[in-house]
Amino acid sequence: MTEVTKHHLEVTRTARYYQVGHCDQEGELWYVLHGYRQTASRFLSRFRTLANDLRMVVAPEALNRFYLGSEPGRHGPESMVGATWMTREDREFEIQDYVRYLDALAEGVGLVSSTTVLGFSQGVATAARWIVLGRIQPGRLILWGDCLPPDLDMELASKALKHTELVIVRGSEDPALDKESTMNEEERLKRAGITYQVLVYSGGHEIDPRALSQLSA
Repeated sequence: MTEVTKHHLEVTRTARYYQVGHCDQEGELWYVLHGYRQTASRFLSRFRTLANDLRMVVAPEALNRFYLGSEPGRHGPESMVGATWMTREDREFEIQDYVRYLDALAEGVGLVSSTTVLGFSQGVATAARWIVLGRIQPGRLILWGDCLPPDLDMELASKALKHTELVIVRGSEDPALDKESTMNEEERLKRAGITYQVLVYSGGHEIDPRALSQLSA
C-alpha cells in the first residue's frame, strides 16, 4: 500500500481584531486575549470601561473559528460562533502562526510607553507563549483564569519576563482552577526565579469588573 505522508504549506491569513479608545506614544495600551469559544468583539465588551483618550484596548481574535451549537442541520445567521487559539493537532505550527500574527499586530499598532498583555482562560497560554516566543516586551503580563502551559520553557520565560511585571488573577470559585495546579504553577515560577503577584477575587471563571478596576487603577 502506498504510504501517506504529511506536508505543510505556509499561506496568508486575514486576521481580525477590535480596538476601543485611543493613545499616543505616551499613552497606555492593553492587549486582551480571549478564551476558548469566545470572539474578540464579545470579549472586548468587558473592557470598554477601561478605554479613554489615553488608554486603548486591542482585542485580537484567534485564527480558528467554529459554530458553538450542536443542533443538527445547517447553521443559520442565528448560530453563535466562537474561536480557539489552537488544538492539539499540529500544535507547534498553530503556536508558531499565532505568535507571528500577534507580533505583526503589535508592530502595526506601534509602541507606547506602557503596554499590558492580558490573557484569559485559553488566552493565558497564548499570552505566555507570545511573551516568551515573540518580539513583544510589555511592562505587565496578566494571566487570568488558567495556569501557564506545561510545556513553556521556564528558562526562556525567566529571561523574557525580566523587565515585565507578572500578575496572576484567580477567582475564588473558578472551576477551571484547582489547588494542585496553582501550587505547581507557583513552584515552577519560584524555581525559575520569576517574581509575581496574585490577585484573588470573589467569583468564578469570568472577567470580574472589580478586579479589573483594581488592575487598571
